[in-house]
This record gives sequence, structure tokens and C-alpha cells, in this order.
Amino acid sequence: MKQFVKISLMGAIFATTSLVASTTLAKVNGHDITIQDAQEFVKATAPNMNFAQLPNQQKSMVLQRLIERELFREQALKDKIEKSAEFKEALAKVKDELAINVWMKKQLDNTVVSESEAKAFYDKNIDKFKKPATIHARHILLKDEKSAKAIIKQLSSLKGDKLKAKFIELAKAKSTGPTAQRGGDLGTFAKGQMVPEFSKSAWDLNVGEITKTPVKTKFGYHVIYLEGKNNSETIPYNMVKDKIIGSLKQKQFALKITQMAKDLKSKAKIELAK
Repeated sequence: MKQFVKISLMGAIFATTSLVASTTLAKVNGHDITIQDAQEFVKATAPNMNFAQLPNQQKSMVLQRLIERELFREQALKDKIEKSAEFKEALAKVKDELAINVWMKKQLDNTVVSESEAKAFYDKNIDKFKKPATIHARHILLKDEKSAKAIIKQLSSLKGDKLKAKFIELAKAKSTGPTAQRGGDLGTFAKGQMVPEFSKSAWDLNVGEITKTPVKTKFGYHVIYLEGKNNSETIPYNMVKDKIIGSLKQKQFALKITQMAKDLKSKAKIELAK
């Protein structure tokens, strides 16, 4: 049979502004290659990638691989590969693995965790669902204490928005740390996430204050500005309910499979080679 490859609607599909009703990317000897096929192909090698978000060049490469795969499949069938011993042996192994996997999925699907069980777990383990208190700080990192004291002197007369704006300006101009371009912004962090000397000084500040003396650490001398504080809070049940149910379901499934394996072993005739 003369091989015929027809690529359809490629321009429309690959254009980012178009909406295409058909999911067909190409036809190979009458066999449709779909967007779903392309997505599965991409996910097999890069689980976090999405075919629709790939650059057009990469989409084209994926499509060519799928076209080749279909042509290879057709050629394999023409060569009667399914009649070979190797194929039959491989197929038997695949069928066995598939049977186990599908059966296991059914066991998991049949494992039920009620919302009352999930809520009881939440209430019993409430400490596991607490967000720790955090602070939002900025710093100016300098190599020597004299430079740090000079920065503090420049800032000492300022308050409120003027203090923050000047601090950011000086951080960008004077800080030797990697956060300089962000105005010294360290983001939010909990106790213990920074080196002890820095952490204690930052947590002792009130919001909108700077350290009155340089803070020495192994990195150098810091001038710290406290931008905000967030109190510890408990994550609401509704926000974690699905995760709790999923976790409890997995635990029940594991126990179920372990017990089932034990029961099946007790009824089976098992002979270990010596």
C-alpha cells in the first residue's frame, strides 16, 4: 500500500490564537493522530509539560515522532511481528503486569474513607495543620562593621514609608548580598530558618524598625529591616480535607493489600528453591 501522510490543520492548531474544534493533528494512512496522543507522548517523558504550551517547533517535532511511530507500528504488523515468539513472550508479561495494575487500582478505588473519619483525623492531629509564625525582612549585607554603622546612622532619623524606601535604595546600592537587586528582600521565614544571630535580631524587631547595631554572622555585617509579621495560624479543615482523605485512603489500601497478601500466602502452595 502506498504510504500517505496528510498533516491537517497544522497552521491553525499551532497558532496560539486559534480555536480548533477537531483534535486531529494528522492522518497517517487513514489513522488519526490526535492532540490526546501528543499529550500522552509528552507526559511520558516530561510529566509536568503540556503539549499545548510547547513552542511550535517542539510541537512539530512531537508530531513527527508520532507519525514515525505509527508508520513503524504498521510496518511491524506487515512483518507479522505479533506471530513471533519474542512478541508473544513480551505480550504475556505485559498482560500479567497490566492485570495486576488494573486489579490494584480497583482495590484502591474500592477503599473508602468517610468525611467523618477525615475530620476525626484532623481534630486529633490539629498540630500538624498549623502554619508557623513568620516574619518578612530585608537586610543590607556589608563586609565590615564600620560600613554597617554608617548605614544605620543614615537611616536612624527616618520612619515609616521614608525609612522603607531609603532602606531599599541603600540595599540596592550598598549591599554585597545576592538580594541587593531586590532591595534586600529576604521574603518570609520562620524561626530557625536563618542563622541564629540573624534570626534572633530579626525576630526581636517590631514591624517598621531596623536593627540599632550591626548584626554579625559568618556572612558579614547585616542591617535588618522588619517589614511584616504573620502570626501562627491553623489551616482550615476544608483546605486540607482532600489531602487527608487521600492519605488515609493510601494507608487503608496498604493495610488491606498487606493483609490480603498474608491471607493468599496462607492458602497457597509455595515451594522455595533450596
